[in-house]
Amino acid sequence: MTMKELSKELGDLRERSEEGGGKDKIEDQHSKGKMTARERIVALLDPGSFVEMDRFVVHQTADFGMAEKKILGDGVVTGHGKIDGRTVYLFSHDFTVFGGSLGEMFARKVTKIMDLALKTGVPVIGINDSGGARIQEGVVSLGGYAEIFFRNVLASGVIPQISAVMGPCAGGAVYSPAMTDFTIMVDKTSYMFITGPDVIKAVLNQDVDFEELGGARLHNTKSGVAHFFAQNEQEGLQQIRKLLSFIPSNNNEDPPRAKPKPPVGKSELNDILPDNPDKAYDIRDVITRIVDGSELFEIQSLWAQNIVIGFARLNGYSIGIVANQPKVNAGTLDIDSSVKAARFVRFCDAFNIPILTLVDVPGFLPGIEQEHNGIIRHGSKLLYAYCEASVPKLTVIVRKAYGGAYDVLGSKHIRADVNLAWPSAEIAVMGPDAAINIIFRNEIAKAKDATTEKRKLVKEYREKFSNPYIAAGRGYVDDVIEPSETREVLIKYLESVKTKREARPPRKHGNIPL
Repeated sequence: MTMKELSKELGDLRERSEEGGGKDKIEDQHSKGKMTARERIVALLDPGSFVEMDRFVVHQTADFGMAEKKILGDGVVTGHGKIDGRTVYLFSHDFTVFGGSLGEMFARKVTKIMDLALKTGVPVIGINDSGGARIQEGVVSLGGYAEIFFRNVLASGVIPQISAVMGPCAGGAVYSPAMTDFTIMVDKTSYMFITGPDVIKAVLNQDVDFEELGGARLHNTKSGVAHFFAQNEQEGLQQIRKLLSFIPSNNNEDPPRAKPKPPVGKSELNDILPDNPDKAYDIRDVITRIVDGSELFEIQSLWAQNIVIGFARLNGYSIGIVANQPKVNAGTLDIDSSVKAARFVRFCDAFNIPILTLVDVPGFLPGIEQEHNGIIRHGSKLLYAYCEASVPKLTVIVRKAYGGAYDVLGSKHIRADVNLAWPSAEIAVMGPDAAINIIFRNEIAKAKDATTEKRKLVKEYREKFSNPYIAAGRGYVDDVIEPSETREVLIKYLESVKTKREARPPRKHGNIPL
């Protein structure tokens, strides 16, 4: 063959590789409100930056008539490209080819991409839309999943791993997204579950549909499996681009710095807290008056809403924010909020992102259900995460800091670098009302007017003990500041501690209370 003929053959093969499962399958994908694997890549990456790998790979199976059903690419599109000029590796399941099912060669394509991402120190993004293991390939397909899982663990804490679930993700396949750092799900079109509705009906005689069992809203509001909820695929892909703007490409780099922007309403911080210390307010109103451009990129905003986590910037530097939310359960720490914050703290620590903690916490949520479900174990995860973190840790006590929750949330005692308090801070073993009921039980019982006596004792206790000055007097709080000064003070402290290096005893790994 001449070079002209060879070039034409190559062009024809390339064209075939882009057809996926064919026109009808692509139309069916579109009819469900879903993009194809290639369309998702184009929407995610910088224009013209995608470089495809392994487009000519086909499966090697001959059984069950598969020898006559070989499609170029074998159901997954892999390669690398740019997001805001930064390199990422990615794979995108092609549901139009064998339902996006994973076989031996499919898995090899994915693991090759993951290996390259790990070698080069860049993020890896997986776009999931798959029917699961390819049954025709049997145990080989299961082995392929395990190869991916193993690489998820190797890459954990070394390069960011992001999963976009944009279709079904069932059975063992769910464990790969679960082990990545962030998971995006799309409303009404993405599902994650170990066993599907048919199996549950057959085994347990329970009726449940896909959405109720493992839809995007379920995993964003109840299970905490997902981190972001998208109304459509385009929104989900933009969330990935936004997320990457706050995080480094690997654990040896610092996060990207942006041009600083002043927040809106900074002067309003002095009047933002209610005069009644038991009255709720929205902690996001505090955050957005401190951070650059008043912009908070919130994570898991629909789950465990009594704590707020997310990324923001301070003087252009990326920071992770953990803040109690008084609007929900008074900002108490419970099982879900502890787990939510702990995982986020560990991500920030792994990727050199300073942690800012805004504290307004009356303690851990009491109750039989919490105790029986293991609040001790789950609360310990958050304590462990803060103690383990060696990135710069800055803490501001906004109002309440009671009991063990004071210790857990970035206190000086677990080696926070900077601890500040507003004049409204109440640092104590417990709230004034509970403390008075214990300390002055007899006096209140003997008083002619118990209500008046208790009110007087609470006022005296609050003035004497529930304030920031006792802690400041012992150096547990570095300074008491005006709320309106918070941004400027934090910027100066962050500048002073951003080069922090902290040595820890050598060990294989700690034993976090999982």
